[in-house]
Amino acid sequence: MTKKIISGISFLFILSQIAWAQHQNSNELTKLILSKDSLLFDVGFNHCDIKPFEILLSEHLKFYHDKDGMSDKTKFLYFLKKGLCKDPTSRQVNRFLIKESTEVFPLYKDGVLYGAVQNGAHMFSEKWESQAGIAKFTNVWQLENGEWKLTTSLSFDHQPYENKKTESPIFDNDAAIEKWLEENKVPTLGIGVIENGKLQQVKVFGEISKGIAAPYNTIFNVASLTKPVTAMVALKLVSLGKLNLDEPICKFWTDPDVAKDPRNRKLTTRLILSHQTGFPNWRWMNESKKLDFEFEPGTKYQYSGEGMEYLRKALENKFNKSLQQLASELIFEPLKMNDTRYVWDKNTDTSRLAIGYDKSGNAYETVKNTIPNAADDLLTTIEDYGRFLANVMNGDGLTHKVFEEMVSNQVASTKGKHFGLGFEIYDLGNGEYALSHGGADNGVQTLFVIFPQIKKGLFIFTNSDTGARTYESLLKHYLGNSGQKIFDIETK
Repeated sequence: MTKKIISGISFLFILSQIAWAQHQNSNELTKLILSKDSLLFDVGFNHCDIKPFEILLSEHLKFYHDKDGMSDKTKFLYFLKKGLCKDPTSRQVNRFLIKESTEVFPLYKDGVLYGAVQNGAHMFSEKWESQAGIAKFTNVWQLENGEWKLTTSLSFDHQPYENKKTESPIFDNDAAIEKWLEENKVPTLGIGVIENGKLQQVKVFGEISKGIAAPYNTIFNVASLTKPVTAMVALKLVSLGKLNLDEPICKFWTDPDVAKDPRNRKLTTRLILSHQTGFPNWRWMNESKKLDFEFEPGTKYQYSGEGMEYLRKALENKFNKSLQQLASELIFEPLKMNDTRYVWDKNTDTSRLAIGYDKSGNAYETVKNTIPNAADDLLTTIEDYGRFLANVMNGDGLTHKVFEEMVSNQVASTKGKHFGLGFEIYDLGNGEYALSHGGADNGVQTLFVIFPQIKKGLFIFTNSDTGARTYESLLKHYLGNSGQKIFDIETK
């Protein structure tokens, strides 16, 4: 009897492991199919680039349209070349995937994955206009000689799109957003929305470079949004008992420029993460180009990238690992942030990189760090950084004590705000607070705001000096009254 019970438990355990593995595989499959969809339509259809269609469409394609009948690959390509794309400069129709509507289901035969069904909704709109049509679709993707091909596609239930949210119509129409970005000279916009402690929406609009549509997994340089990641590396080490918040950093590292100044012995992880080091933002801003103390550590706030770099060198010396390695072990690998890194290496997918632009539309030279910068230039995607922020707001990997330290006011910063450990804190009244951080570099404007109490958040990535022009509308639309409060604090 006991053996039967044990066997039954073992069988249930095996089933649970299989189900978990299938769930993980399903998530990866969804990302893969979305990338194929983006290549086919964002790059191919919307920009009249026929090559993706020739590569991704099966020779056996069957396309069913409830208005235009049935087509095969030959007829479909002819329609594109001789119809919509006969003169790409004057074509008017763009297709936009409603990503949150998308569902992907794997297809197996004898336990082997051979295909996937993609269900969802998409919009076809007159370019830069608010009028749009909406339809449902089903795509069947299959592996043919190891390559994913679209074998069957159905587009049906076409009807005019009726915008019911009249107070903010722009955010209900991808084409209107594209026009809005063009007016604000923002080439690429990435939006992540967190609800119930999980990343719920990933939206990417515009182009990553001239003529190349931005895919959902566009890679952004997020400037100073690097700092919260470095902060979480340190706080996770503190939670593991491997680092002390108030231990003098000089035990592990002392910068030669301040070695003779006794104030270096007052530096701690706590003071660095709350920007109380006394350092300038960057030493190169000094006439001497050397690091120095501008006030006594721990006496007031002054934002400093040098402080974060000081912490990086201390951590790397103490643990004999690079910051990239520490972050990979503690954050990137556990959260499957596969597109996130401090350094430029062979795994950086340049085809998905959002190039930075100035306000006149001129491209900046791309930063390619070979050594991690703890304060700047992290490369990541909306999906990856969304996982990170959800991890932060949920306090995963942190002890309760460390989490409370992180969200507690350590020092007054600006405009009535405070800095905690790695995050700026907004007091919204009635016991409500938000954690935030912004980033600004040449061709980069980024921002996030998260609410740990209600497990909600918004983050915005742009690749232009003009990107901050989008903040007000996005904060108000996605965060409502809380977004308005934050905007009011910043503009008072």
